[in-house]
Amino acid sequence: MTRRYLKRTSATTASAGAAQIDVSQIVKGVIDDIRNNGDAAVRKYSEKFDKWSPESFKLSKADIEAAIAAVPKQTIEDIKEVQKNVRRFAQAQRDSIRDFELETQPGVFLGQKNVPISVAGAYIPGGRYPLLASAHMTILTAKVAGVEHVIGCTPPIAGKMPNATIAAMHFAGADEIFVLGGVQAVAAMAIGTETIRKVDFIAGPGNAFVAEGKRQLFGDIGIDLFAGPTEILIVTDETADPFTVATDILSQAEHGPDTPSVILTTSEEVGQKSMEIIDELLKELPTAALAGTSWKAFGEVIVVDTLDEAWKVADEIASEHVQIFTRNPREALEKMTAYGALFLGEKTCVSYGDKVIGTNHVLPTRKAARYTGGLWVGKFLRTVTYQEVKSSEASGELGRLCGRAARAENFEGHARSGDLRAQKYLSDKHTWISRATEALASPSAKI
Repeated sequence: MTRRYLKRTSATTASAGAAQIDVSQIVKGVIDDIRNNGDAAVRKYSEKFDKWSPESFKLSKADIEAAIAAVPKQTIEDIKEVQKNVRRFAQAQRDSIRDFELETQPGVFLGQKNVPISVAGAYIPGGRYPLLASAHMTILTAKVAGVEHVIGCTPPIAGKMPNATIAAMHFAGADEIFVLGGVQAVAAMAIGTETIRKVDFIAGPGNAFVAEGKRQLFGDIGIDLFAGPTEILIVTDETADPFTVATDILSQAEHGPDTPSVILTTSEEVGQKSMEIIDELLKELPTAALAGTSWKAFGEVIVVDTLDEAWKVADEIASEHVQIFTRNPREALEKMTAYGALFLGEKTCVSYGDKVIGTNHVLPTRKAARYTGGLWVGKFLRTVTYQEVKSSEASGELGRLCGRAARAENFEGHARSGDLRAQKYLSDKHTWISRATEALASPSAKI
């Protein structure tokens, strides 16, 4: 398979932009401090990192109402419209998951139930961009799944209340809202403090410190994904519009200075023109400082001979977001297997998925699409099984089978559980049961 690069990533530039700090050690220190000192440590780090120390991090009903009142009416209407889209899709996902019970043989019943997580935490980022959409994707999805109690945390923005984010969290169904950000928020939810309830699961994107915090706390709690920088791959043939390709590449490159942005095409002309247009668009894009840095360091343009080759390369890349600009976009559904989300044709785009259309925007990065999908209602459910044997004959036969199967693995204790039922229900005789029964019946036996 031949592939030609019109543009490669720049290792030198990427290295130069890397943070020269030990994120892991800083995060570990914060987590350990909160584990030992609770609310006092949470407040200390909120003051240090966000210069934020209100009387209470938790918002009252009056606080929430005041925040909503400060948001423009159009923004409130848009939040509700987007949440309607997200809820509709999430509910369809929930409806696709079913409990069942099956009689596998006469008198033997096996079943499956999908039980919602009891308490979930949602982290809604702030900082450079207040990600209202993350409230829809995390809190609302959890509530559709049936999570009884959802705690939402979001940081202040430049020392002020993030009113629009608070509105989105409230309308999504958050049971408690805290204006608290960073590792201190994630650790507080995962560990529990005097004022913040411990959760069982945390979902939501964040910066490198938040992502590392979730990584270190995984095990104490469940998490949605090990997140990395946003990624975009656009697969094109000669029918693609280079201006659209360039615009959509920059739509994701503006997320941060380390966003992998890849154009994979069968048309060298489309690839070349897209690069030229990207350079031109960067001249007047308000977020060009970030998008341009990302494109320069992490942008690639790859040319292959056929679409069959393109599908294979795309699966190798396993990008978070994959847009398809080809004559028959739906071919990707049959030919591709490794991606976070597909965006088929020019009439949709990653930005629709990020903000408004209804599919979840919390997606796998760093090639994790090879083994997992993104956040969905199923992440907030525990699929559990149960069994019941009503037939004495079936229990006895299973006991015989269990005895043989367990002894093949040298598990004598397991085997004896099976022996006991074979003797009880099929009148088998097992000497170890006889010896134990006789010993227990002896006057000298102590029970």
